This record gives sequence, structure tokens and C-alpha cells, in this order.
Amino acid sequence: MQVTVEDKSTVKKIIHVEIPEEDVAHELDEAYKTLKKTAKIKGFRPGKAPRSVLEGMYKKDVNADVTARLIQNSFMDALKEIELNIIGQPKVDPPELDVKGPYKYDATVEIKPEIGDVEFKGLNLKKTLYRVTDVEVDAQLEMLRKNQSRMDKIEEDRAVREGDFAVIDYEGFKDGEPFDKTEKTENYTLKVGAGYITEDFDKQLEGMKPGETKQIDVSFPEDHSDKDLANLDIQFQVNLREIRQEVLPDLDEQFAKKFGPYESIDDLKEEISKNLQQGYDKRIEHELNEQIFKALIAQQDFELPEIMVEYELEGIMAEAERSFSMNNITLEQVGLTKEIMKEKYLETAENQVRRHLILSKLIKQESLDISDEELDEGFAEMAVAINQPEEKIKELYQENNERMEVFKNSLLEKKSIRLIIGQGNIEEVEPALVEESENVTDKTDEEKTS
Repeated sequence: MQVTVEDKSTVKKIIHVEIPEEDVAHELDEAYKTLKKTAKIKGFRPGKAPRSVLEGMYKKDVNADVTARLIQNSFMDALKEIELNIIGQPKVDPPELDVKGPYKYDATVEIKPEIGDVEFKGLNLKKTLYRVTDVEVDAQLEMLRKNQSRMDKIEEDRAVREGDFAVIDYEGFKDGEPFDKTEKTENYTLKVGAGYITEDFDKQLEGMKPGETKQIDVSFPEDHSDKDLANLDIQFQVNLREIRQEVLPDLDEQFAKKFGPYESIDDLKEEISKNLQQGYDKRIEHELNEQIFKALIAQQDFELPEIMVEYELEGIMAEAERSFSMNNITLEQVGLTKEIMKEKYLETAENQVRRHLILSKLIKQESLDISDEELDEGFAEMAVAINQPEEKIKELYQENNERMEVFKNSLLEKKSIRLIIGQGNIEEVEPALVEESENVTDKTDEEKTS
């Protein structure tokens, strides 16, 4: 067997394989011997049909089977001979089998790029010290109050005013005829002044009393969010059913207990602060990671295997679709197609592949490994994150070697990033200083262009 390799790029190769004529003939002989034993052909006893008859009836199928077997048997031997560690599946467009002469085929394969040593020590990194403020905690607490609020009917004999919640029936007409985009709606609640329909609509609601009916004329602007109403004049027939007001619960012990085992508002505030800080910690980690990868990618210039980018892109798109689905949103509703998503996320997928490859090189370079204790810590963190029993998670991964290897690799990547940070020059900065620096940079850029 003859094997040669053609370089299409640093990561894409074409393997040319030539199988000797005698090997092809042997495979064909064996195929027809096997077929002869089982073929049922009219006019011949089992096992007695001559090869010429078998060829006349089964040549196409036999050639296809022999071709597949020749490629399967020869390809692994070819890889051992040329010592290529390919990734993904080879792409083979098998030519038709000729019973005379050798059989030749080409296989296009991809390999991981060769990456030089990663210079990771002494990277200059900025760590922004984001901290939770009392204002943020109070804002979260107020949001919880609003979520627990109730709408009480206003019994006082008075007219609607800004800030009230009006319960109305309405129907919109265009040129005196009912308009299907503003069909009759009953018991619709809106906050007066919030501009749910339009601000002008709310203004004309003010002054109405429960039980009153009024025509409200609205001219929708050209840039209205609903394209079906943009630049239209609609006459609304509106009946005010009642006026309601939002009543917020008191910030007391009973309120705190609604959200967990908290004995006081201070306990609840502490938990809110803890959750907010966790978000900030993730932001700090993300910003450090971005700085690290920007520096490391700048060091290395290598081609990316298409198969790795495609695999990463499929994962990103699947995650995006899952996210839309969880919110009961289809791709069509947000104006997306598979092709648009591929274009949108391609650069992200390429950067992710670069990161994985660089970290993989660093892991090998520094001989990093995951101990049993570190593996248990990883399972414990996952159990907390997804609120599942740790033992159940362990069993799930131990039952699947491939899933376990992926998990271990994710832990190794995190370990390698911690190593980089530990060997880096970390400058801790306050958020206000970062914003001020960014503003100065923006101003300088503006001055350059003016």
C-alpha cells in the first residue's frame, strides 16, 4: 500500500492512498465466494452459480461493499504509517471500483495546529474591585416588594390621575371601522403615565371617573414599536371600569420569611448582598479571563481546524436556541435564521476554539492534572450551582467516560487560568477609576477625530 500526504494548510491534509491490485482482487474474490454460498438464483443449485452470473446480478452491490471494506481496512493502517493524529471524521469521496488495477482514493483530514510554548508568566492584569452598595441592595429589596404588591380598588369618588392603575375596556377604530390590530379588549390594566399604549392615550384618560365612557383619539408616530400601528390615526372607545392603587407590603419579619429562612429584613438584605456580590465576582473573573486570552492569543498565530470551529459553533447555536425556547420565543420571532446565527456567532466560536487550544497546550506544557480531591470539589460546586445532590451528579458522570473526560478538562482549564493569574502582575483598581480612565480615553479619541 502506498500512502502520501499533501499539505493543504497547517491543519488540513489530503491523504492519498493506493491499494495494490492483488489486494483488490483478493477482496473481490472473497466477496463473491461469500455471496455464492447464500445467493438464490433461479436455475442454479445453492453454491453452484458461476461468478459471471453473480457479477451480472450483483456487481454494483459487491463493488460498493468491497470499496467500503478496502477504505475502512486501509485507512487506519495509513494513519499509523504517516503518524497523523487526526480530529473529527475524514472526508472521503470514494471513486468507483475498477476490477483491474490498484484502487486509489483520497481522504481529507484535519489535525490540531502546532502551538509554541505559552508565555504566561508576568502578564499585566487589571482586577476591578466591584463591591455591592447599600443602594443596590435597597433597589433589589424594593423590586421584591413590588413583586409582592397587591392592587386595591380605590373606593374614593375621584377621577383618574397619573400613577393610578386604570382598569378599562377599549376598542380601536380606523376611519370609523373596527381595526383588527386594536380589537375589543376587556379588563385591561395599565399604569397611567407609563405609556403602555401611548403617553397621549394616558393623558386623555386622566380626569375620567369609573363608569364613564370616552373617545380617545391617538396618532401613532412613524417610529412606533408596533409597525402595524405606526403612522396611523386610531379612535379608541374607552370605558373606565375602576381605579386601583398599588399597595406595597411592609418591610418586616413576615415579609422576610416569604423568601426563605430569614428572621429579619437584615437577614434578607445580607442574602441579597451575597447574591449580588457573587454576580460581581463572576464579572471580575470574566474580565480577567478576557485580558488573559487577549494577551495569549496575541502571542500565537495559528490556523484553526474547521471541524473544531463547526463543533463549537453548533454548541453555541444550540445553547442560544435553548435560551429562546425557555422564554417561549422562536428564531423567526426575533428575525433569526440558522444562516444568520452562524454568521453572528462564527467569530465567538473561533475565539473559543483558540482559547481551548492554547489552554490545552498550557496544560500539557505545565503537566497539570486533576487530583481526586479537586474532582470532588468540582462535583460539590456543580451540586450547589444546579441544586442537585452531589452523589447523584457523581454517578451521572461515572457512568459515562466521555462526559467525565469533558468535565475533567473543564476543571483543568480553570486550573490553568488560576495558574496564569497566580503568576501575573495584578493591579487592583476601583470601579470609579476604571470609568474615569475610560472617559478620558473616549475624550482623547474624540479630540483626535475633531
